[in-house]
Amino acid sequence: VQLQASGGGLVRAGGSLRLSCAASGRTLSGFAMGWFRQVPGKEREFVASIWWSSGVTDYADPVKGRFTISRDNAKNTVYLQMSDLKPEDTAVYFCAAKPSNRWDNWGQGTLVTVSS
Repeated sequence: VQLQASGGGLVRAGGSLRLSCAASGRTLSGFAMGWFRQVPGKEREFVASIWWSSGVTDYADPVKGRFTISRDNAKNTVYLQMSDLKPEDTAVYFCAAKPSNRWDNWGQGTLVTVSS
């Protein structure tokens, strides 16, 4: 499956952004879809995930209550709605797909910059 992420940009602290990840190549039934982020010099970290079929979601503690992951079956797209953004949310955000028990497919990153 090929993943194309978009929606990053520059926003002030307290603002909102919505990231999109369009998937192509196959249906996502049975997959988990996720968002990760990475700051230069640090390891990539998990942000949120959603099981495509059930819609069950999971979030990293730093983003709980501020970020929402969702999916659009018709568009084969997963979204990350980010609200109340903080400077520490600044990172390159990646979407990923997990067909079994590993995050095997990755999209290119999209940069989110939050100014204070």
